[in-house]
Amino acid sequence: MIDGFKRALALGAATVALAGGTVLSSVGIASATPSHHGDHTATRHVDRGRCHMVRGHWTRVWRPAWRDRHGVRHGGHWVRVWHRERLVCHHRR
Repeated sequence: MIDGFKRALALGAATVALAGGTVLSSVGIASATPSHHGDHTATRHVDRGRCHMVRGHWTRVWRPAWRDRHGVRHGGHWVRVWHRERLVCHHRR
């Protein structure tokens, strides 16, 4: 009888801990997701005379040769990298 009570108590505690972890992880995920897309708060309060948007563009970047964790050598190669659109401001001095 005592062993059954201990087993039920341990199972209940494990269930409560697991449920609590699930609730906390879902709250963490919900707070980490963005509230809306297309947030342009950085572009709202700028002087349009000195700032402009630079279009996105591709660049080629050289990735040098390297060895992986198994000692296999991988040769260097060119990779295309996309640079997204951004706001550029020129400040007076």
